[in-house]
Amino acid sequence: MENVISWFEIPALDLRRAITFYSKVLDIKLTEGGFGEDKMAFFPSDMKNVSGAIVKGKNRTPNADGTLVYFNGGEDLNIPLARVEEAGGKIIFPKTLIMLEAGYFAIFIDSEGNRVAFHSMK
Repeated sequence: MENVISWFEIPALDLRRAITFYSKVLDIKLTEGGFGEDKMAFFPSDMKNVSGAIVKGKNRTPNADGTLVYFNGGEDLNIPLARVEEAGGKIIFPKTLIMLEAGYFAIFIDSEGNRVAFHSMK
């Protein structure tokens, strides 16, 4: 098994708002689509590494208490973290050193109310 995680889905109440938030914060383009009755926006993927989607659908409820997804914060997570509040999110745990060998993390609430995090080595 190459990765323990193979896919993630982040629930959204307002898919357009969530797409705008993640596009701005991560400086990426998401691809819209769907699966069954769910409306989705897919994070960029090379089909070899872990990826995921934002999903709006029945029984998809954002929350700040469940599983925590850590996004790659690039070389320095301060760069995407600086875009969080401007994009409609809220930083709830600032950039913090885990330990030099493990890097840094920060936790925020996205535009939909989900608790999400960044990780970087610097």
